[in-house]
Amino acid sequence: MAERLGLVKNYLSCHVCSKTFRDPVSLSCNHSFCSSCLQKFWEQTKNKNCPICKRKSSKYFLTVNFTLKELADLFAGRQKSGSETTEEETEKKLTVVCSKHEEEPKLFCVDEQRAVCPVCEFSLHQSHKVVPVEEAVSDLKEQLKSDLKSLQDKRNKYKQVEKIYNEMIQQIRAEFNKLQQFLKEEEESRLAALREEEEQKGRTISREMKMIEEQISSLSDSISAVEEELQKDSVPFLSSYKDTQSRARAQSSVSDPQLVSGALIDVAKHLGNLSFRVWEKMKEKVHFSPVILDPNTANYWLYLSDDLTSVRRGDTKQQLPDNPERNTYSTSVFGSDGFRSGKHSWEVEVGDHPVWLVGLGKESADRKGKRFASPEYGIWCLVHRSGKYTNGEDQTVTVKKSLQRIRVQLDYDRGEVSFYDSEDLTHIYTHRDTFTEKLFPYFYIGEAGDAKTSDFKICHTEI
Repeated sequence: MAERLGLVKNYLSCHVCSKTFRDPVSLSCNHSFCSSCLQKFWEQTKNKNCPICKRKSSKYFLTVNFTLKELADLFAGRQKSGSETTEEETEKKLTVVCSKHEEEPKLFCVDEQRAVCPVCEFSLHQSHKVVPVEEAVSDLKEQLKSDLKSLQDKRNKYKQVEKIYNEMIQQIRAEFNKLQQFLKEEEESRLAALREEEEQKGRTISREMKMIEEQISSLSDSISAVEEELQKDSVPFLSSYKDTQSRARAQSSVSDPQLVSGALIDVAKHLGNLSFRVWEKMKEKVHFSPVILDPNTANYWLYLSDDLTSVRRGDTKQQLPDNPERNTYSTSVFGSDGFRSGKHSWEVEVGDHPVWLVGLGKESADRKGKRFASPEYGIWCLVHRSGKYTNGEDQTVTVKKSLQRIRVQLDYDRGEVSFYDSEDLTHIYTHRDTFTEKLFPYFYIGEAGDAKTSDFKICHTEI
């Protein structure tokens, strides 16, 4: 009897794990193994040979040998009667795809995006692309990982914009405090206007910040959901990955955050020509500047005077917010007021600085990327470099002597930008073009090396 039981046990045992069969499958050579044991063996050996006779399997899809399975379950005492069902069996029933063949799905239809029963459904999918579940899960998880990366990148972009907004808030507060101190002796109407702008700009930034925070929170929730989805086992993953992927892709398609233009306090409006406004009140004759520099456009290396009428290149880089108006690539600054018509003129003391540029720039000129000082890039100018003077088209212009003070003259309606030596009003050159948008006074200061240089000073002149 014991000998017979031994023979039965040997017949019902897997030659890979040496245990009684679980979901046995039979090869064409008639050797049988646990389905999971055979799959693991093939993954390790990188082939599909029989573990016993080494014969290559001719079967592409393996189905469970239900006769052998019932004998193995009966021999191992795994069959239950009536309503007696173990927790393990209950969980298993939740994962099957076919009520007739209660086994975990081994195949996945790519066309229909679902697991299929290899026994009764495979024939219905012969014209479809069908792959093993493990391969499908691997591919789908890779897709979801890509979606996760997109979400993480999107969140990082929002965090970068959030950082810039924080810097802008600090800059707004610093500018407000400075202006409040400077204007404390002005009438209450000026302070009221300043407070109103500070509050309005603060509300704008706060509104944008709230949106940014909401997007970061939403993206974080989606990232957590995707990460949780990636931890699921094959079948639960297949049943729920679509919703998670749809949500992830929907949020990944949200447009990138954009900084709001005009978010900083309009310093030039409150501080520019302040002395002239005081003169109107005090009836005293004071200096008036035809051009006020806009600190919100100044490059990090440029330092402006308190009255915003002169500029110098410093030795240290300032910590300033990267607002849309700021020139970040070129060490340049724009005037605060632009021109769309009429005649305008101003003079600039360039002194002995070895590298400089003065002229006009159009409002849409690129302020972040690399640009050249030419009309093609929206700059009309006179350039001094290496002891030579050129126009914006890299053509040499002739001067009688080294220029110390330049007059820039704009006739917008006639499309002319002219440059003169202010000392004797000798004409240097005139550029003719057709202007279609607002033009702003434009100044560039290059590196001076070891040379000691003076500030660029904007002076008053009449046409």
